[in-house]
Amino acid sequence: MSGTPIPEGEYCTTASGLRLHYHMHGEAGRPVVVFLHGSGPGASGYSNFKHNYGVLAEAGYRVLVPDLPGYGLSDKPEDQHYTNDFFVETLQGLLDGLQITQPVTLLGNSLGGAIALGFALAQPERVKSLILMAPGGVEEREGYFEMEGIKRMMALFAEGPLDFNAMKKLLGFQLYDASDVNDEVVAERVAVCAEQPRTVLSTMRVPNMEARLGEITCPVLCFWGVNDQFNPLSGAQKIAAGCPDARVTLLSQCGHWVMVEHRDYFNRACVDFLNHEVFAA
Repeated sequence: MSGTPIPEGEYCTTASGLRLHYHMHGEAGRPVVVFLHGSGPGASGYSNFKHNYGVLAEAGYRVLVPDLPGYGLSDKPEDQHYTNDFFVETLQGLLDGLQITQPVTLLGNSLGGAIALGFALAQPERVKSLILMAPGGVEEREGYFEMEGIKRMMALFAEGPLDFNAMKKLLGFQLYDASDVNDEVVAERVAVCAEQPRTVLSTMRVPNMEARLGEITCPVLCFWGVNDQFNPLSGAQKIAAGCPDARVTLLSQCGHWVMVEHRDYFNRACVDFLNHEVFAA
């Protein structure tokens, strides 16, 4: 791990000067799936998707797992406003920097899902399909701040850098069963969180894109845990009704992290979707 809180991969400096950390697996020339993580304190691509991206790589896809700016091992500018538009522009810069020109599948949870929606609206020609897990961006900001998980996350983050116990408590809100929180993930996120500027969360702004969902004509696969404490379950209906080519799965006894709590089902469903709905011969 080279002294880093998460395994170190590669780096790409975008045209705007941001140095972004990422992991890349799978053969060059294969269809690309980009994993976009959420916004919780200490998040990274590796911590969010360590149980998922390898399965897709083994299934024949080239997977790109970046750390968003402000997270993981990527640059964390203190004077940046961390808006959805900023993340969309950063994703464009990363794809351009890595010379990925073919349309990609964007796989995102929470904030990552909002970025995927925003990118698909801004550059539909670069998006082959979307895989979303309780994406943000389909409610007004006030609706999210009424969610119990958001309230608790903001309260804990306001107290300063999270220690091990506080982070474990916070991650417990993400899951249906808090006892499933893995100590390794807690340690990874505590170390990353200690380096994050407070502006990462305080300036984060995501627009409500519900009215524009009809413009997203690519295939969409969406998952939502019925016990989610962060993003309202009503968002699942909005995705299903708004996107012309969407299928939405609701999972019982599941919180905000479908890809962790139901990883085997999630992985199988994603591979099946990509093989038969998106990249079928």
